[in-house]
Amino acid sequence: MRKGRTMPGVVVAMLLFAPAVAAVAQSLAGDAPQPGESFADPLSSAGQGPEMVVVPAGSFSMGCVSGLDCYDDEKPVREVTISQPFAVSKYEITFEDYDRFSAPDAVDDEGWGRGRLPVMKVSWNDASDYVAWLSVQTGESYRLLSEAEWEYVARAGSATKYSWGNSIGSNRANCYGCGSQWDYEQTAPAGSFEPNAFGLYDVHGNVYEWVEDCWNGSYEGAPADGSAWLDGDCDRRVVRGGSWDDFPDDLRIALRVGTPAGGSDGYYGFRVARTLDP
Repeated sequence: MRKGRTMPGVVVAMLLFAPAVAAVAQSLAGDAPQPGESFADPLSSAGQGPEMVVVPAGSFSMGCVSGLDCYDDEKPVREVTISQPFAVSKYEITFEDYDRFSAPDAVDDEGWGRGRLPVMKVSWNDASDYVAWLSVQTGESYRLLSEAEWEYVARAGSATKYSWGNSIGSNRANCYGCGSQWDYEQTAPAGSFEPNAFGLYDVHGNVYEWVEDCWNGSYEGAPADGSAWLDGDCDRRVVRGGSWDDFPDDLRIALRVGTPAGGSDGYYGFRVARTLDP
């Protein structure tokens, strides 16, 4: 993985909210869930899907706003508007989640354990197969996040390198130099660190997260409505967020990496989104 350089953060102009998460055991059958509410959809094969949290509509500036020490692929900065609330998994998809879909022990856990550890060694193709299965199991519209949606929910209203500020601090994430007990050793269990303002865990570090978009070397011509960018080099897809063996600068929100869609190793996992009915 390339090692990024520092950047003072990105200015965000968006609808802010302070989520008061009202967890429920399954999908709400009546009124649509509201921003801050969490839920899990039942699976037709038994059990529940991943725990989801609703994030609000809003607008933000995406990319390298500061112009300092950033990569060309993080430019030009553009305004993105997410016009409808949607749901995002609170945690990176875990082995517990993924093993309901795949054959038992189909994905190697390196001997670190399964359960609440984030699934790893999954390709973009694997992640796409999982969301297709999850949609059939629940009867709902699950998908990977678009790259713009990922940055929107990772920022959660912040205007800094990380969702909590411009310094990595200590024990806020899992990376090479994050000050956690798992640094540069292995993945951490989901929910080991404080969530961001939208109630999402591990948007920084642990495992890179696949998003839907094809790779492009800049944001020139990228959609401004939050949808996935499906033009460009679609043999490569985008991963975001950094991993357990990356330096802190690789965890900054603006950093983006293009990776072969069939690639899989101990750094790659994913998070899911669900489209909500109006």
